[in-house]
This record gives sequence, C-alpha cells and structure tokens, in this order.
Amino acid sequence: MRWTRRANAFWDGLAQHFSMPGLLLGSLFFTLSLTPSLLPRTESVQGILSGCCFAVGYGAGNLVHWLWGFLGLRVPPGRVTRAMGMVVAFVGLALVLMALGYANTWQNSVRAVMLLPPVDHSQPLIIAGVALPVAASLVVVGRLLVMLIRLVWDWLARHLPRRAALVLATALVVIVGAVLVNNLFWRTALRAADAFYERLDALVSTQDAPPAEWSQTGSAQSLIDWDTIGKDSRIYVQSGPDAERIAAVTGKPAIEPLRTYVGLRSAPNVEARAQLALDELLRIGAFERSVLVLIMPVGTGWVDRAGIDTLEMLHGGDVASVAMQYSYLTSALSLLVQPEYGTETARALFDVVYAHWTGLPPESRPRLYLYGLSLGALASQNSTTVYDVLGDPFDGALWAGPPFSSSIWSRVTDSRQPDTPYWLPRFGNSSAIRFMNQSGTATWDDVPWGPMRIVFLQYASDPIVFFSFTADWQRPQWFDTPRGPDVSPALNWYPMVTFLQLALDTALSQTAPVGYGHVYSPHDYIDAWYEVTQPPGWTRDQLEALKRAIDPDDYAPFPP
Repeated sequence: MRWTRRANAFWDGLAQHFSMPGLLLGSLFFTLSLTPSLLPRTESVQGILSGCCFAVGYGAGNLVHWLWGFLGLRVPPGRVTRAMGMVVAFVGLALVLMALGYANTWQNSVRAVMLLPPVDHSQPLIIAGVALPVAASLVVVGRLLVMLIRLVWDWLARHLPRRAALVLATALVVIVGAVLVNNLFWRTALRAADAFYERLDALVSTQDAPPAEWSQTGSAQSLIDWDTIGKDSRIYVQSGPDAERIAAVTGKPAIEPLRTYVGLRSAPNVEARAQLALDELLRIGAFERSVLVLIMPVGTGWVDRAGIDTLEMLHGGDVASVAMQYSYLTSALSLLVQPEYGTETARALFDVVYAHWTGLPPESRPRLYLYGLSLGALASQNSTTVYDVLGDPFDGALWAGPPFSSSIWSRVTDSRQPDTPYWLPRFGNSSAIRFMNQSGTATWDDVPWGPMRIVFLQYASDPIVFFSFTADWQRPQWFDTPRGPDVSPALNWYPMVTFLQLALDTALSQTAPVGYGHVYSPHDYIDAWYEVTQPPGWTRDQLEALKRAIDPDDYAPFPP
C-alpha cells in the first residue's frame, strides 16, 4: 500500500507539472524528427532539431489539453486518468528509445545516396544529450509566455468577461512580443549583420596587391578601384584558369578569359555601377569575345568558381563575364530582407549591356548569356521579360539551384508535362527551357533547341529549390514517386515536423558534399554549359575527359 501511495503521488506530481498529451505528442515529434530529410545531419545539428521538435509537439499537445479543460469537457475519474498518464509516459519513453535505436539507420539512408560513410555508433547518445537541454529550454520559454498571458488575463478579467479577457490577453502578448522581436531584436540584429558583412567584404590580406594584368578588375588601367571590391570579389577576379591552364587541361588552344567585377562600393548607386560595368567591358574588349555572360552572384557577392571555370574551359578562354554585387548579407538574409536589391541590380546590368549589345552587328557581336546560382539565379530570372527581348533575344541562360520563390521556375515547374516528376520536369516541347540534374542529358528527348536555350540545373536533394512554406500542412509534390536519385527512399512527409526538417536543411544547404544539396558539381556544369552555349569542337569523349581532369573536391561550397 505504501509503495502504491508513493507511486500514485509520483504520477500525480508528474501530471501536475507536465501535460501528458504534451509529452506524448512531443515524444512523437521527437521520433519523427530523426527520420530522413534531404540532407545528412551531424549529431549536434540533429540534437538541436529533435529538441525543437519535441518542444513544438509538447506545446501543441499542451494546448489541446488546456482547451479540453477550458471548454468544460469531461475528464475520466482519477484512477483512470492516472493509468492513462502511466501509459502515456511509457509509450512516450518507448517511442524515444525506439527512435534513437533507428537513428543511425535513418541517417545512413541519406548518406548512402550521397556516397558518404556511415555515422558513428555513438550518435544516438550525442543526439539525446543535445536534444534534452534544447527541449527543456524551449519548454521553459513557453511556460514563461503562458505565465505572462495569465497575468494579463487576470488583470483584464476584472473589467471584461473571462473568455473575452483571455482572447484579448493572448492577442496583446502576441502583438507586443512580435513588435519587440521585429523592431528591437530583429532589426538590430540585421543592422549588426549588415555592418559585419560589410566589414568582412572589405577584409583582405595586407599582401593582396592589385592585379598587374591590364585587363583585370582593379589593375592600374582598370576603371574600378581595387579597394572597392571585397574578398569574395577578388577571389573571382584572380582565381580563374589562365590560358596556359586551360590549354593544359583541354589539349586545345586557349586565350586569357576576361572577368569583370563591380562591387557595392565601386559607384554610389545601382545605375552608376551598371554603367561602370559596361565601361569596363568596353575597355577590355569584352564585346570582341565569342561569349559574354552576365553573372548575378549570391547574396554576399560570391561567384561559384565551378560555374565559370568550366565555361571558360569549354570555350578555350574566349569568354568575357561580368558580375555585379547587390548585397553584403548572406543569401538567406538577403532573401528575407532585401530581395528586391538583387532584382534591381540584375535589371540595371542587363538593360545597359543589352542596349549596347543590340546596337552591334549580329554577325560580329558575342553571344549573350545569363548565369546565376541560388539567390543570384532568382535575381537573374527577374532581369528582364521575354516580351522585352522578343525582337532580338539573348542566346540563353543557366540558372543553378533556383530558390523555391523563383517566379519563372515556379511557373514552368507547375506547367510541366503531367508524366514528368516535380524534381525533373519537362516543359512544353523542350525547345526553350530544360531541366538537368546529375544525370545530364540522359532523360532528355531528342528535340532540337530553339533560338534561346535556358537550362535549370537542380538537384532533387537541394532544399533551397524544394523548400515550401506549405510543407507544414501539405505534402510537397516532390515526395511522389519516382524519387530523385539523391533522395533517401525512407523519406516521408509528416505535418509540422517535415517543415522544420526542411527549414534546417535550407539553412545548412551548403554543408552537403559536392554534387548534392545546394553544392553544384563542375561535372554537371560542364554538361549544362555545353547544352546552353554549344562550344565548337567537342566530342562526347572529350567532354568526359574534361570531367576526369577536374576534381569536384577542389570546389568548396560557398560561404553561408
């Protein structure tokens, strides 16, 4: 009897401090959080995600528990409630232990399709150790918010009916909290981030002297001051293959490629920067090359070397390219805070270059292409409309890893042929727009291209491309079979949990190995650029030899 009384007291105390429905739903969310998503996760990252998922599930279950009592619905007698609490506790514990037991299997299913080694056997213990304090901290924060709502509710209940006072108290706490977070914390953090990335953009080695070659941006002859472009910009200008390197790799004659970069500090406004870009292109003879590419970099101004090096290799260096910076922030922050900046810059650069290009004789001018990765692909898509170039269209575009919010990509994907998957669609008769992944052109129909060639290069495992805000309550179409070759066959959709998994995948998209996620391989760029620009003198065997000569691991992911 004494043991029974102590057990009953223990369960009554547990039920008094914790919501049993909250613990059950939290345990379920924790379990589902360990299932595969698009990208592999480290133990620490998985622990943070699982802790957050438990807290979200606990909060949802606790809300249902409270509403049940608030609405005056009947509750089973004490013994039954106590027994139900014991069952819930044991079921929740069993779910957590089972999930941790399967954690390695689920994680390895993601790693296997990306040719990564299995995780360490100790991973479940680390996940649990990280998840526990994260979940506890978030539950405490949630309780503090509930306490605040109760305080305001009790005060308002003196003047209003209790239910009306509750609704008003909840609304007041939410609104005031949102205003404080947005105006005080969020904006302050953004200003600090912008200042930090601006300083980082200017942070270069003291030994980093301006280039000596007259054609390079920042040289003594350049119209663009070396001090006005940042670290990532300088890497783009100086890191490309020279003629000797191109000839050695391809076995074909080569000339020096031309690269131009205009930074945010290079001119006072976007129109002046666009004009400066054109003036620099004219100075170095860019319009005398066979290929001219307008590049939109990612948020920080970084340009993917894999995307440009491969193009220059294919054309023996007979390429001129220009990039124009539009932000100091990372792509994720730029997309949230200032997405219009990229579009404004892309349009200004396209308009001034296109106006000059259309004034040249068609038989002697370079072929004009657009290129962008990630947020740069979004901005590049918005640089013009097809109606503005129908009379004299540019030659094509390569857009790699287009963000899920890209308007052209979304319209084309939604209008795909019904028998094609969401992650690799076919659009129309495939004469103007095509999609490519790691399989290259293997899935393409034998259809001739039209006058403009546009290729979307995307991986099925890229969360930047396939994230969706509606994944919280709606199963994304790319979950349908067949699945992409780089997506775990064990991946499933779960309301709320899948959204949190994809949100984390999006934030960490650059942590994938080269050729997966949001890290695009030079081998796939070779296939894409070959289709878009049709460089002369290449056979399929020569293209494969070029791929073998380029090590994908030499191209690191871009900074977050």
